Amino acid sequence: MTGNPGTDLRTDGFADIRINTPAVERRAATLPARRSLKKDHQAAWLLNAVRCIDLTTLAGDDTEDRVARLCAKARQPIAPELLSALGVEGLTTGAVCVYPTMVAAAKRALQGTAIPVASVATGFPAGLMPLDLRLAEIRYAVDQGADEIDIVITRAHVLRGDWAALYDELRAMREACGPARMKSILATGDLKSLENVARASHVAMQAGSDWIKTSTGKEGVNATLPVSLVMVRAIRDYRAQTGHIVGFKPAGGLRTAKDAIGWQVMMNEELGRDWLTPNLFRIGASSLLGDIERQISHHVTGRYSAAHRLAIA
Repeated sequence: MTGNPGTDLRTDGFADIRINTPAVERRAATLPARRSLKKDHQAAWLLNAVRCIDLTTLAGDDTEDRVARLCAKARQPIAPELLSALGVEGLTTGAVCVYPTMVAAAKRALQGTAIPVASVATGFPAGLMPLDLRLAEIRYAVDQGADEIDIVITRAHVLRGDWAALYDELRAMREACGPARMKSILATGDLKSLENVARASHVAMQAGSDWIKTSTGKEGVNATLPVSLVMVRAIRDYRAQTGHIVGFKPAGGLRTAKDAIGWQVMMNEELGRDWLTPNLFRIGASSLLGDIERQISHHVTGRYSAAHRLAIA
């Protein structure tokens, strides 16, 4: 994937979008049941979820030692004996996601691997800082070695329908990212309607986002299947309109192996198997990996491992 170059702002493609919310909710409710995944097939889908996880720590008490532990878990997300029993080698998470001041520590801890470091920026999670400071934070994270930047949008632009302001802001952020790939966090729990989610998705993609992301994980409501369905259909529409391919990242609220499978089923049903790779699908998570490892342990041994037997980040 070479990235999304974006387009000029074209509101005619999304300004009049109307969404049947009950229909979206019904479709989303059917997704987890659309595939009956058992035994080896379920294990394969769970291992694929692991390689799409952005393993994340975004706490006020983060330290370099905590980040180093997180990176060790990213290098070896599933116990070696479990992977050996499944005949799997070289499994890592999709990325490690940290604050800008922790990027250098993450890069050191991941040296010698191909695991990218993602950094939140732009006044995460609220994004309510002057634009020049938000752009400076992006440049700082890139200078520290970040491979990907997770930016947050100004929600007020969406709530006012000021699409030109949102587009200009995102284009400036895209430019500040330079060689780093950009994920645009829409904070969908703050956007009030599915129409706003769809419109913000289109503007973010037109502005050059490489992924669109549901949430910071700090809102009252984070990733949900209905919101995710609206966003991935916007991705599908954008590809049909422009030929450009954009990835998707749900974040916040995905905690169980069942969640990991449900979102992958949605990606497969709505966008196809090409989107079941770390290039185009990421899951923002911190606790999800532990439940996936418990399920893999049960698949291999026939019993659930005690939590204290599984290494934590």
